[in-house]
Amino acid sequence: MEEWSPPSSPSLVVRSPRQTLSLLRNRHPGRESRSPPTSTSTSLSGGPKPSEVYGFVGSITTVIATTVYLAWAYMPERCLRSLGITYYPSRYWALAVPAFVIVATALCMVIYVGFNFLATPPPTSFNTIFDEYSRERTMFDPANANATGEEEEVERPIEPISDISIDQINSLIYTK
Repeated sequence: MEEWSPPSSPSLVVRSPRQTLSLLRNRHPGRESRSPPTSTSTSLSGGPKPSEVYGFVGSITTVIATTVYLAWAYMPERCLRSLGITYYPSRYWALAVPAFVIVATALCMVIYVGFNFLATPPPTSFNTIFDEYSRERTMFDPANANATGEEEEVERPIEPISDISIDQINSLIYTK
């Protein structure tokens, strides 16, 4: 069995996606780009994108805030005082705020579903069958299409989008 060895040319060894992009960009040295440099091309060569920086700072901030919250909620009072922390909110809020957020989220979902039920017409309403966007089916009339007098077979056009009437639906569902 042969063992794999890297290519002999060091310029073909790629160690990161950024190097891959730069190799692809510089692959055709005779062909130059006539378009002005974009923000993506400058961000690849100049450093990280701002969204990457914001994501990194946000994740670090979340970890620190969670650690501080858990230390405040679960460390005994004497440990906090030994660290020099004497002023902090009541431990009541360590339980009250998460409970409030969970109850508020559940209540928002229930209210949202309730408003949707209120906005829905009852099943006996004609608004469930017809509304301002309903389209009645138009029938193709071959007599008008063959007004030229030719006896050739007339091509039927594709029917436009329309709603199926309630009697057709009832006949399809309830009669066999």
